[in-house]
Amino acid sequence: MKFHNLYSFFLKSTTLLIGGVVLLPLTSCKSTVSTKDQIQIWLTKGDESVKLEQQLPLVFVKTSNNIQNIDIDDSQKFQYVDGFGYTLTGGSVEVINRLSRSKRKALLNELFGKDKNSISISYLRLSIGASDLDSEVFSYDDLPEGQTDPSLSKFSLTRDKDLISMLKEILTINPKIKIIAAPWSAPVWMKDNGKSKGGSLKPEFYDVYAKYFVKYIQGMQKEGITIDAITPQNEPLHPGNNPSLYMPSDQQKDFIKKSLGPIFKSNTIKTKIVVYDHNCNKPEYVTNILGDSEASKYINGSAFHLYEGEISALGTVHAAFPNKNLYFTEQWTGAKGTFNEDLNWHTKNVVIGSMRNWSKIALEWNLANDPQYKPHTDGGCTECKGAITVSDSENFTRNVAYYIIAHASKFIPADSRRIASTQTDNLSTAAFITPAGKRILVVQNGAKNEETFNIKYNGKTATVNLSGNSVATYVF
Repeated sequence: MKFHNLYSFFLKSTTLLIGGVVLLPLTSCKSTVSTKDQIQIWLTKGDESVKLEQQLPLVFVKTSNNIQNIDIDDSQKFQYVDGFGYTLTGGSVEVINRLSRSKRKALLNELFGKDKNSISISYLRLSIGASDLDSEVFSYDDLPEGQTDPSLSKFSLTRDKDLISMLKEILTINPKIKIIAAPWSAPVWMKDNGKSKGGSLKPEFYDVYAKYFVKYIQGMQKEGITIDAITPQNEPLHPGNNPSLYMPSDQQKDFIKKSLGPIFKSNTIKTKIVVYDHNCNKPEYVTNILGDSEASKYINGSAFHLYEGEISALGTVHAAFPNKNLYFTEQWTGAKGTFNEDLNWHTKNVVIGSMRNWSKIALEWNLANDPQYKPHTDGGCTECKGAITVSDSENFTRNVAYYIIAHASKFIPADSRRIASTQTDNLSTAAFITPAGKRILVVQNGAKNEETFNIKYNGKTATVNLSGNSVATYVF
């Protein structure tokens, strides 16, 4: 039965049995059910048979049963949310620009707009210079070998002109979108190995590199693009990427407290400084820096990825430094992954896990690439699968990362606040209250089989069935 026919049948019937749960049709109880008692549902199944499809609504009732509960308590409030999204790599811009004008416009509106069919991305990450998912390596001050430019007289954002143009277009769709930016490498002439891959920042260029950040932030601001936050280095403990730079904790601490922080202050730069931007297996990298009072006074918080370690590391850092913010900035879905495995692992860890551990954002990795997982640099990631695959000028595919983020971004706008929600052995949950007063509950069923549970809120109950290995967002 097609959705619209099933929905019509639902409205005309007195009762409806779905998945073993009896639902009350809204028309049969107009006198007793207000809109505040309705629950809207969007579902994605790991078997790909349903992808972000709206289901029939439920209603809260004041009866009880012996089924397991997910309790929602909006009297317990936690962190405010800045948003959900992706990294807009240079490669993402390149492939999106291959679409025809009409397809490109439609895609950008779907990604960033507020329409019924939009997923309303509210946060983006950028690379300062090239990431490994650009066509080639570059910085904003590249020079012939052996030359230096301590005055940064050759600094230019020209290599990012297409990215800047797309950002301006995105800002017309969502003027409030927030941006965090990170370099993959300093210009090679600032590095002790003189190469784009690996090496460390020479101490004599700490001040120059800090001014490089200032020029980037000011240059983007002149284009009408506000950089809300930066990290000093993407994955500072991974010098094997191209480009990359090795910046251990003590070096980052010294760079911030001696150069980046003071130079931001002297130039009245309001952009937040966020440390680390690497895996959850090394929270001590962060606590070492935040434990230094001179460095800490310039720092807003810390950023994490989850290629190693446990997502609870964010909670560990929060417990040690509760006045500092947390940001989950990257996780990639790969060419060899399955929709089912990635949907469930990423929703449980990247979206729900990061939020339950005090993160203000949850970002998947690259927004878009082509069917061969290009473009990328020589030595960059060859298996990173974008949220969108652009195959030609008229066709693109929505991949699993699209749905992972959409289950949050579509329903949880910036300035929403996480509230308390319980979990069970198989059901992972995160709940929020939006600025408009809606309650949002994201649930991931990690079991192979269907789980039946109650959503309990404010003395009312709604009994729900959720398919095995599926994700649902409930709005009430």
